[in-house]
Amino acid sequence: MTLLRREDTGGIAHLTLNNPASLNALSDAMLAALKDEFSRLMDDTDTRVVVLSGEGKAFCAGHDLKEMTRARQAEDGGAACFADLFARCSQVMQMIPRLPQPVIAQVHGIATAAGCQLVASCDMAVAARGTRFGVNGVNIGLFCSTPMVALSRNIPRKQAFEMLTTGEFIEAERARELGLVNRVVAQSALADETAALAETVAAKLGTAVRIGKRAFYDQIEMPLDQAYAYTGQAMVENMLDDDTAEGIAAFIEKRKPAWSQ
Repeated sequence: MTLLRREDTGGIAHLTLNNPASLNALSDAMLAALKDEFSRLMDDTDTRVVVLSGEGKAFCAGHDLKEMTRARQAEDGGAACFADLFARCSQVMQMIPRLPQPVIAQVHGIATAAGCQLVASCDMAVAARGTRFGVNGVNIGLFCSTPMVALSRNIPRKQAFEMLTTGEFIEAERARELGLVNRVVAQSALADETAALAETVAAKLGTAVRIGKRAFYDQIEMPLDQAYAYTGQAMVENMLDDDTAEGIAAFIEKRKPAWSQ
């Protein structure tokens, strides 16, 4: 079985978590597959957008608890294994904002713990009505500390803390209100709505989107004055691109741009 399927259509790479029996848990093998695919996408100039979805009943149920339980049998109680697991997972999550392509999560069923972290790490998300989101580790005595990093950078602080300490789910509509997802649609329309969003983004000038995504994440961490100085240079880089000049000329001349890529 291929744990992570990839299908490419018109500049859009659709990655599907493909282990429905485990609700697409982020096992060691699944994390390795994601890391390998993201590494390939880093240098992929043909792909403009990435869509990430899950096969079966759920998007992703988080870490594989059976694997984690087996790790406790080690002489150190699993300390080295757990440290390695969370480091590898954190590395995969951090690769998403560093990818040159926008990444859209197509979410259904549930997205829990590290699965919710995966949604929060994506650039955008479209959820099916009825999808539930949670960082529920506290219910079994394991605070979702690493998922907290991405979640607390997506939604307001008090709401994130409530989710983390109560272990309660939020529904898709609430996730949209808080900013965890962009759109909520009927389950029957999920794939089409996500594809429409991906196609809209893929139709833009690729160099502009790549420059813009990099600048978006870099400037967020900067003080205001540094952010303006940095993004000013990003706009200079963008303006010097020949395709940008063509796009501006086409707008002035009221025609479609003839971009080289």
